[in-house]
Amino acid sequence: MSDKILLVEDDIALNDGIVLALQESEYEFLQAFSIKEANTIWERDTIRCIILDINLPDGSGYDFLRKVRAVSDVPVLVLTANDMEMDEVMGFRLGADDYMTKPFSLMVLRARIQNLLKRGDAKRQCYNMEDFSFDFDGMLFRRGEEEINFSKTEQRLLKLLIENRGNTVTRGFLIDRLWTDGAEYVDENALSVAISRLRNKLEENPSKPQYIKTVYGLGYAWGKKN
Repeated sequence: MSDKILLVEDDIALNDGIVLALQESEYEFLQAFSIKEANTIWERDTIRCIILDINLPDGSGYDFLRKVRAVSDVPVLVLTANDMEMDEVMGFRLGADDYMTKPFSLMVLRARIQNLLKRGDAKRQCYNMEDFSFDFDGMLFRRGEEEINFSKTEQRLLKLLIENRGNTVTRGFLIDRLWTDGAEYVDENALSVAISRLRNKLEENPSKPQYIKTVYGLGYAWGKKN
């Protein structure tokens, strides 16, 4: 299976040129020319690496970087005409893994992509427990031999519970981490619905959950099967 690389660059000639020059059997470039298009691809596909321009027609690439970093450690290479030191510092502060200014060498870009993919593999987050196998980077989830499909929200919720397994995760913390679009008000019922859907896919008897347990008055916890 080819590694899917999200290329976010509004310069059509440059976007197409990068794809033409670097397209190989192990790479599949998904092209976006705006933040809106990048969001659509990000929500739809399993992305292994992101090449991100900063100056986009509908906003700053930094805003997209913030959204990605709120839920994922996918490698991000910032690609921009801004050669000011503070722009580079800002990218790294927001979680960028690498930074290149235009104009640039396609050979160097190829080498940096390969390096980012190797580093991404080294820190890939996989969990094997009980009958479950959860690969959050590859978005592959199994119970035994059965594959389980989750929405992006369900994946983020499950990851938060797994990362804090054995501890109570408060409803307020989960709501803040799951809904990061800056909305001033989020209906708490949305979390209850997400928990219910997750239980329906993971629990043998969702009405008597063995894994996703309610800690009354506080939140939820991932616990071992009784």
